[in-house]
Amino acid sequence: MITSLYAAVLAVWICYLSVQVIKQRRKHQVSHSDGQVKELAIARSAHSNATEYIPIGLLLLMLAEFNGASLWLIHLLGVVFIVGRAAHGFAVLNGTMQGRKYGMIATFATIVVLAVLNVLQVFS
Repeated sequence: MITSLYAAVLAVWICYLSVQVIKQRRKHQVSHSDGQVKELAIARSAHSNATEYIPIGLLLLMLAEFNGASLWLIHLLGVVFIVGRAAHGFAVLNGTMQGRKYGMIATFATIVVLAVLNVLQVFS
């Protein structure tokens, strides 16, 4: 199953974002929440955003693959989704709005295309 590849890459991405949170917690000695530390709040934001969007994106990708979508389309959508998630995460961590914007456009576009594709596959 091709979606396994994208799930694995995105799992590593979530681990990377988790490590960024851990680094800030250790640096500022904050055990929970964000301790009103800006850097920790930013790291937590990047991580939480990833954990909000990645599951639904992967679920839709897996279902599209399971329902017979072409392999090239699964790969294309998987790559766009990963690029979007990475662009957004790096932009949040580095404070660049342009990267956040394009990352979310890629994320939303992938999710919407996958949602429509899955609905169409039900009726075909």
